[in-house]
Amino acid sequence: MTDLTALTVEVARNTTVDESAIALLTGLAAQIEALKTDPAALQALADTMRGSSDALAAAVLANTPAAPV
Repeated sequence: MTDLTALTVEVARNTTVDESAIALLTGLAAQIEALKTDPAALQALADTMRGSSDALAAAVLANTPAAPV
């Protein structure tokens, strides 16, 4: 019989990631909707998101092995 433990763990991890992404997008949509009449607050949200995405991009770059030559 095949041990499916690793596959089960990976499926659970992917499900958690998917649920986190859904929660992030749902929350972001709600924040944008709430701030749509306040340009300064909307800009602050955009700035925060930009900072987070820049930090994530830097972390991915720093932790991704170079492609073999």
